[in-house]
Amino acid sequence: MKDMIDFDAYEVGFDIPAKPGMDAAEIQTPALVLDLDALERNIRKMGDYAKAHGMRHRAHGKMHKSVDVLKLQMELGGAVGVCCQKVSEAEVFARAGIKEILVSNQVRDLGKIERLVQLPKLSEGEVIVCVDDVANVADLSAAAVKAGTQLGVFVEIDCGAGRCGVTSTPAVVEIAKAVVAAENLTYRGIQAYQGAMQHMDSFEDRKAKIDAAIAQVRDAVNALKTEGIETDLVSGGGTGSYYFESNSGLYNELQCGSYAFMDADYGRILNKDGKRIDAGEWENAFFILTSVMSHAKADKAICDAGLKAQSVDSGLPFIYGRDDVEYIKCSDEHGVISDPNGVLKVNEKLKLVPGHCDPTANVHDWYVGVRNGKVECVWPVSARGRAY
Repeated sequence: MKDMIDFDAYEVGFDIPAKPGMDAAEIQTPALVLDLDALERNIRKMGDYAKAHGMRHRAHGKMHKSVDVLKLQMELGGAVGVCCQKVSEAEVFARAGIKEILVSNQVRDLGKIERLVQLPKLSEGEVIVCVDDVANVADLSAAAVKAGTQLGVFVEIDCGAGRCGVTSTPAVVEIAKAVVAAENLTYRGIQAYQGAMQHMDSFEDRKAKIDAAIAQVRDAVNALKTEGIETDLVSGGGTGSYYFESNSGLYNELQCGSYAFMDADYGRILNKDGKRIDAGEWENAFFILTSVMSHAKADKAICDAGLKAQSVDSGLPFIYGRDDVEYIKCSDEHGVISDPNGVLKVNEKLKLVPGHCDPTANVHDWYVGVRNGKVECVWPVSARGRAY
């Protein structure tokens, strides 16, 4: 993809970590680096899978928060649009011309609802929002009527994540009926993302959880049909479960996101053959590039990627391609690397695979795309900090 940024206006090291055409060795650290070849292979692989299984793929923008990455997912992987978690995220993608936007979350604050109903004008496409309380329907309808726009609605089912969503079929039916009766709203289907099982190591344990979710959703869809309400879309599925939803005969839209980057936490889960999914199923394409800044201790190296360069909610990063050194601790600005044989040198660069890609991306301004040892592109983390 072609950069649309005037890089002459930026100074490397002052406000940007690299410029296209530079050697990868010149990237200022710590920086988010994308292996473009691996990223493109991951995207094509998911796209081919979704197409082969007759599934729509609505890529999760909360993972990368990048218009450029999403457009790559649409161009190479056939993604139909984007999932966002917050109205502010959705606004970024709408302004970029993304036509199919799902706010896969509840929007209850009246000020946020006023912004939400303007999104169809920005994107000139369909905007869907999740609802788990019948009281929300009237507010959404009134705002949409006032704005002169249409909103789609997914009724959200809590199928195991224990967060948002209703837990009973009667509640699903009640909300769907209210949506059908409301002005300027359209019932579009069901949001059923089982988030709690995505990172369970065992394939069989994940399958048991999703089997229960599928039964719960099927009951709701059948009850709605009895009431004369057809469900066009059943949406959900993540990197740890997409194969279950796509073979359910029920779901027809996937929301996978992390597959494109692959972080350490997802990489640990096992596929049906008992192998880690980062060992053949998906490739690591997302790294924190860091530099060794001190080796004053014989058995420890200190790098420049600490807490402010990553999220460690899902554990510490691992050092990609190395088994002789280990990232063992971090503070605000420093990472401590165990180096018992003293093999690392000051200014040596290392690639870290962070534990959790989503919040790690959110603390950086730029992605540096690298191919064949050269910086090919620099993309803004477009929706960075958009949490409101």
